[in-house]
Amino acid sequence: MTVPARGAAQRVADTLHRLEHDVDAWVATASPQGEPCMVPLSFLWDGSTLLFSTLDSNPTARNLAANGQARVAVGPTRDVVLMECAVETVPAAQLPPGVVEAFADKTGFRPGPRYVYLRMTPLRVQAWREVNELADRDLPPL
Repeated sequence: MTVPARGAAQRVADTLHRLEHDVDAWVATASPQGEPCMVPLSFLWDGSTLLFSTLDSNPTARNLAANGQARVAVGPTRDVVLMECAVETVPAAQLPPGVVEAFADKTGFRPGPRYVYLRMTPLRVQAWREVNELADRDLPPL
């Protein structure tokens, strides 16, 4: 039995709830040569951007520094939020007061000195559960 499709307002509300409460996401990047990379990373949602952290030497950090874009997936297959994001690398010292602590509190992980923070701004957000939501999966800006 297929559950009726959610309206846009409900999908936005469900998406915001997922971003506020989920801890982990899949982050997909590509090298300048087009070699794909996808890793799970923990994140903090501040209401308009996602904040991730990884070692500065990891392929994900290098790819993002080179091209400044990523695809991020949050949630399970049958309740996914998929985002195309613009990315900027931010040193911990340039984050607003309290953000490093909020990141550590939410994720249970305090990045060390060789880690960089990656602020991702969603440019396109899609959310769907079943095939009956695919046609209207694009959401308005969050």
